[in-house]
Amino acid sequence: MVRQAMLKVAGWIDALNEGVGRILILLLPFVILVAACVVVLRYVFHIGFPWMTETFIWLNGLIVALGSGYVLKDEKHVRVDVLFKDFSPRGKALVNALGVLILLWPALYVLSQFAWPFAMRSIRMGEASPTAGGLPAIYVLKGSVLAFCLLCGLQGLALLLRSLDTMIHGSNKSGVHV
Repeated sequence: MVRQAMLKVAGWIDALNEGVGRILILLLPFVILVAACVVVLRYVFHIGFPWMTETFIWLNGLIVALGSGYVLKDEKHVRVDVLFKDFSPRGKALVNALGVLILLWPALYVLSQFAWPFAMRSIRMGEASPTAGGLPAIYVLKGSVLAFCLLCGLQGLALLLRSLDTMIHGSNKSGVHV
């Protein structure tokens, strides 16, 4: 019963990050189009629009911040696989669990502690871009750091739950990607 509950929670977290990731994927062609327009306008016509430049930079930042949980879900994050690739499923699960507990969660905690006052101050001020003609809501971008911490932290929980399941039950049917 506990096993099913753990895997159900992990599944809900996966579904959340999968949904966020699929939405963000739809933004990628728009980001590319805006970036191409900025380049053509700047280097062919010698025209620049700060709001347009900021649009593709901010969207790219949002995609990276909000999409990191999606990347972690599919274990497409950067990993040194020199030894990991040769580990058994239980060994890989142990490395994943330790990675969440020793690296991911502490790093996200520290980041969130610095990001919280930074983002809250920006939201309270209704902070806009300091660039003349820039976008009006930089607080959205600053707040995305907190969303990054939340989505990655939750995905770390899903990875930890699946890793524990693999370490206890010894099978890889629980969803740990190996």
